[in-house]
Amino acid sequence: MAGEMTPAERTAAALRFEEPDRVPLFLFFTMYGAKELGLSIREYFSRPEYVAAGQLRLLKKFGGDCVTSFCYAASEVEAWGGEVIFRDDGPPNAGRPPIREADEIEALEVPTVEESPSLLFGLRTIELLKREVGDDVPIIGSVVSPFSLPVIQMGFDAYIDLLYGEPDLFWKLMAKNEEFCVRWANAQFEAGATAVTYADPLASTDMTPLDLYRRTGLVVAKRTIPRIRGDVATGLASARALPVIDDLAGTGSVGVGVSTFDDLAALKRQSAGRLAVIGNLNAIEMCRWTPARAETEVKRAIAAAGPGGGFILSDNHGEIPWQVPGSVLLAISAAVRKWGAYPLEEASL
Repeated sequence: MAGEMTPAERTAAALRFEEPDRVPLFLFFTMYGAKELGLSIREYFSRPEYVAAGQLRLLKKFGGDCVTSFCYAASEVEAWGGEVIFRDDGPPNAGRPPIREADEIEALEVPTVEESPSLLFGLRTIELLKREVGDDVPIIGSVVSPFSLPVIQMGFDAYIDLLYGEPDLFWKLMAKNEEFCVRWANAQFEAGATAVTYADPLASTDMTPLDLYRRTGLVVAKRTIPRIRGDVATGLASARALPVIDDLAGTGSVGVGVSTFDDLAALKRQSAGRLAVIGNLNAIEMCRWTPARAETEVKRAIAAAGPGGGFILSDNHGEIPWQVPGSVLLAISAAVRKWGAYPLEEASL
């Protein structure tokens, strides 16, 4: 390999199932940028200029291969009229859901991006990042899948009741959520995003029985993802992917974010040539790692999934927790450069 690739070139090669100069490293920082700027998490998420500045500082400090405009999943439910609850040391969560009764679904209006401040915040963040990184660094946006969004739209219990007991209303909600998802994803591409994560934890058999998923969420994904005008990677937010990997390969996704509980080598074999594998460092355990343990885990992941390309090293959830020490993140970055350079050394396999 002659010369060092840019993060965008490195990532593109991995997605083509080729071996780039080294394994790409995606560090998905959300609230972590508040630490860098010395702000509270609530204050950090009050201005897109703060989020963009945080992303750029973290990119420079830890040497990852992407930036992200994603702040927190509840920003989508804000567009539907929901509440957000902030905390001092963790991601903001959804508060009281906007759909209180299932029969409200009939009259539910799909929000427009242009009239949703929380979504406009995301678009402005993408624009600011694009102005700084251009085409050299991938900008990763995010959407919550229409199938998983109702967990925060109406609450988990109520959604389970809808899924099993009100099929007509379920499909009406899916139609509205699909429209919202496509609008929101395409707006991010128009603003400058390189790719979008389709967050669909309910696709995992950890959450939904396989036969039910195939009759519902998979149908939704196959209708939604092809309407998105750019690369989409499905993320299962820590849930296992291997039992549904063949299903996900048929949705139009180009990659899949996998769980730390997945067999990474088996996933790589099963998805070869169809889906790039993104993962699977344990983001919770990472809070307690030493730098030496971080190097061991990076080496393990690269040995399992690195050969032949088609692999991006990342955490298993899509978010670096607030409590992860900076020394561990620096050790991860150093280890991917030591053990992830192609051709991979035999000592790393």
